[in-house]
Amino acid sequence: MSQILSKNITFVGAGSMAEAIIRGLISEAGVQAEQLVAVNRSNEARLQELNQQYGIRYAAGAAERNDAIASADIVVLAFKPSDAAQGILDLKPVLRKEQLLVSVIAGLSIETMETILGSPGWAIVRTMPNTSSTIGLGATGLSFSGGVTDDQRQLGEEMFRSIGIVSIVEEPLMETIVSLSGCGPAYIYYMMEAMIKGGMNGGLTHEEAKRLTVQTVIGAARMVELSGEEPAELRRKVTSPNGATQAAIETMDTCGFADAVSKAMCRAAERSAEMGAAINASIASHTK
Repeated sequence: MSQILSKNITFVGAGSMAEAIIRGLISEAGVQAEQLVAVNRSNEARLQELNQQYGIRYAAGAAERNDAIASADIVVLAFKPSDAAQGILDLKPVLRKEQLLVSVIAGLSIETMETILGSPGWAIVRTMPNTSSTIGLGATGLSFSGGVTDDQRQLGEEMFRSIGIVSIVEEPLMETIVSLSGCGPAYIYYMMEAMIKGGMNGGLTHEEAKRLTVQTVIGAARMVELSGEEPAELRRKVTSPNGATQAAIETMDTCGFADAVSKAMCRAAERSAEMGAAINASIASHTK
């Protein structure tokens, strides 16, 4: 039997990513709704919404929140990066080192979390899910602290496999994960915007241009997945010499398409690191 089926999990923060994980745990991993509890700072209406939608429990009062956090086997930290320092400081008195802490907070390093908590040795999973997790097609990067046991590693992997695929990397590579799969959906949406606009410029209605664009992107992704071939090889197969596709690719090359994507990813990784530095600065101000 899967280990996660016997664990109590408390979500601190009740946004879209927390909801995606809740949905995946119930529908894909087989976790019972009563094993899951959601808490947040003040938005009880959101907690009630999750309760009505998925049947999970929630805790609104301060004492109930503390009890839900202290009694959990797994605590998922799902609040905003701007709230990270104060949020973890507030949790510190009720957290236990036996618990597995799972962070979905962008830019928050394991070392920074240990600094806030006051000591090393905590079992921490740092994660970087993406928005496609909300429909069960996510791509999530995972890194583990030294305090994570083999069983806890398995728990972390099971959680995020319930909402897509996982990639286990050393923590310094998490910024690359951010720039690739974390931000990646937005790159594809941006390309789709341009394709729809191009279709409309050619005389199609918005609705038809969008419909054809969506199907084209789905089909291309599935071709890569099902064929096992490299995207470059599939591209070559549909690019006839002196044909329309070759003319389009040459135009993209002239406009620096590949270089723009590469530079964009580098900048995204840099920005993720900057966000982490801002969290560190916030911690310094909170702990003086």
